[in-house]
Amino acid sequence: MIRFRDKQLPETGGLLMAIVNRTPDSFFDRGRTYGLQAALDRVDEVVAQGAHIVDVGGVKAAPGEEVPVAEEVRRVVEVVEAVRDRHPGVVLSVDTYVPEVADAACAAGADLVNDAWGAPHPETAAVAASYGAGLVCTHAGGAAPRTRPHRVEYDDVVAHVVDTLTGLAEAAVAAGVPRESVLIDPGHDFGKSSRHSLQVTARTDALVATGWPVLMALSRKDFVGEVLDLPPDDRLEGTLAATALCAWQGARVFRCHDVVATARVLAVVDAVAGRRDLAVGKRGLA
Repeated sequence: MIRFRDKQLPETGGLLMAIVNRTPDSFFDRGRTYGLQAALDRVDEVVAQGAHIVDVGGVKAAPGEEVPVAEEVRRVVEVVEAVRDRHPGVVLSVDTYVPEVADAACAAGADLVNDAWGAPHPETAAVAASYGAGLVCTHAGGAAPRTRPHRVEYDDVVAHVVDTLTGLAEAAVAAGVPRESVLIDPGHDFGKSSRHSLQVTARTDALVATGWPVLMALSRKDFVGEVLDLPPDDRLEGTLAATALCAWQGARVFRCHDVVATARVLAVVDAVAGRRDLAVGKRGLA
């Protein structure tokens, strides 16, 4: 079971986490949803497309200009407050590793804290717990937030990811986060080379075997781009290939820019795996 506050998600099949960036400089959308109305319009769109979770971020993951905490709070909370009224049933996630931002967003109605940098502030888990909210535990290999990896080495990257994430997940539960409200994310590209990210993708089953629901944030990332030698705008097909591989192995939640395309991939994978029926069955029956 996956539950965030009072919202229980379907027990089988792939789940869609739509990305809504309130940033002027994100690597893919480059500010398209920075304005408040543009962000709200995008939320309306992805909810209509079937997103189970909407992930709102106020600071880009890559290096760049420092964003004061008060400004990150403003960017995120404006969206959370408005969306909570417009879409009371959708799970609202805040993409932050900063406890003060998590606190303000949860107070405004967020259901999930997406800590994408490996818990640089351990108290963030306690903030989520104080609201009964969920937490995404992410492997970043000890990298400082908003830094790029440099000559990163692991004896066994998959084992390191599994050990780190199970530890973070159990620590979150010990801090009071409900066990059914914890997700684990191997953190593609974060503290990893592209080869590391490919290895983790190939061994998604090792993450699934931990028993924690697995979130994959694959969308248009550099490991896809380095396989294809293509920029973010041209990485959709590669993203969807990685999505299918991870879904087949049992990953549950997919953080994505392209909601409709991702939903269609997950539907076919789930049908092949026997986790869903045909939408319509006609062939060979007439």
